[in-house]
Amino acid sequence: MTTETAIQNKPRKNALVMFIHKMGSPPWFYNFSGKLVPWLWAVFCSLAAWALYLGLFKAPADYLQGESFRIMYIHVPSAWMSMMIYTSMAIMGFIALVWRIRIVEVLAMSSAPVGAAFTFVALASGSLWGRPTWGTYWVWDARLTSELVLLFLYLGVIGLYNAIDEPRKAARAACLLAIVGAVNLPIIHYSVKWWNTLHQGSSISVTGGSNIDPSMLWPLLIMALAVKFYYGANLLTRARVRLLEQDKRKAWVRKVIGEDKS
Repeated sequence: MTTETAIQNKPRKNALVMFIHKMGSPPWFYNFSGKLVPWLWAVFCSLAAWALYLGLFKAPADYLQGESFRIMYIHVPSAWMSMMIYTSMAIMGFIALVWRIRIVEVLAMSSAPVGAAFTFVALASGSLWGRPTWGTYWVWDARLTSELVLLFLYLGVIGLYNAIDEPRKAARAACLLAIVGAVNLPIIHYSVKWWNTLHQGSSISVTGGSNIDPSMLWPLLIMALAVKFYYGANLLTRARVRLLEQDKRKAWVRKVIGEDKS
């Protein structure tokens, strides 16, 4: 690397370090995230409306399941998000425990209710889908049972956090539980391969292509993208509220409240 290239790269590295450093400041994070939230909600609403239109009105009925397959556009993205959010929460929990960054603790704990909601929706919609497909709402299937365990893990993280009065001590304890619970994620993912199960295997693969017709696949992928923006908007909104609650006696919060009232 030449001296000129090193000089050009140095400001970029300094800018990235400065951005990460600023993200650790509650007032700066509050103001920065507040600018992102409306855009995230807008993108989510646009993508979700587009996906639902394509999935409910444009995609043809399945030749085996008929119209009941359309619940896929809620069930599958919710199931994917339940695992993705728990993975994110466990990673943020590890960062919070090692580097003691309070904003990351707040983000990890704010992820738990959103992940629990997605997991519940995945289980409920899966049960509704299972009734016409399997003839029953619930079986103690490996995939279903491990997904139910994931819901209990989310509820455990939420319960443990709320059981301890001191927020930072509570967050560290809950983050540790989240990290330990991550062992359930590969069980969910590989359950259809490791055990005999009624739940079908994956129809979509990054390397192996897809078994779903494109007219049905695209609405699913668009909805899967939409719910990620929903997670981002919901996460930042919850984190902002949690920061206001934790720092309610600090000057920056009084200033924010004063600006909101004026």
